[in-house]
Amino acid sequence: VQLQASGGGLVQAGGSLRLACTASERADSMYSVGWFRQAPGKEREFVAAIRWRGGTPPTYYTDSVKGRFTISRDNAKNTLYLQMNSLKPEDTAVYYCAATSRWAVILTTTQEAQYWGQGTLVTVSS
Repeated sequence: VQLQASGGGLVQAGGSLRLACTASERADSMYSVGWFRQAPGKEREFVAAIRWRGGTPPTYYTDSVKGRFTISRDNAKNTLYLQMNSLKPEDTAVYYCAATSRWAVILTTTQEAQYWGQGTLVTVSS
């Protein structure tokens, strides 16, 4: 599975961005997908996750982004999204999409991820 992330950029606090992650090569093998982020000097952390297939799967978020970020996917386009609203300076980080093919594993930790995208930088100015 190959993942390609895009959509990062510079935005003022309170603004919005939408990240996208396109999957190719054996995308059908993915069970769950998610977004992680890594701020300068910090460890990579979980942001949001969703099951790749299924009608209306539940979504999972870290507490700091609940109510502001929305994860979604378009299976027809093999694309995962992260809509980020009400951005704060503390959201500044490199954002990575990730996936796992392990059955019944919802991707919420870096250890569970088997595939990573290359990262896209989000900078939120105050």
